[in-house]
Amino acid sequence: MTDKQKKKCHGIIHGASAAAAGIGAGLAQLPGSDSVALVSIQTAMVIGLGKVFGVELTESAAKAAIATATATLVGRGVSQFLVGWIPSIGNAINATTAAGITEAVGWIIAGDIDKEQA
Repeated sequence: MTDKQKKKCHGIIHGASAAAAGIGAGLAQLPGSDSVALVSIQTAMVIGLGKVFGVELTESAAKAAIATATATLVGRGVSQFLVGWIPSIGNAINATTAAGITEAVGWIIAGDIDKEQA
């Protein structure tokens, strides 16, 4: 990955992570309600990452990449079930978890696309 590509990926991934945190915080007390919004954010992120490397990804290919990279969603579900419903604490934990997973997924996928291009 070139420095220019890394900088572009950084912007895309951090922007998506910030958006995911906002969604996670805002919808913490409604279990599962943030799933559609988070998948939409992550799908757009993956499509954007593909463009950085000159790869056109369809929405279904982006969603497949996200599904492959998000086995950690089990942990997110557990944390949301245990404390997501608690005002303030649940909002903070849900926001942090959504942002962290989005960040991790973004860098995993960016690395995978870069390797495939090599």
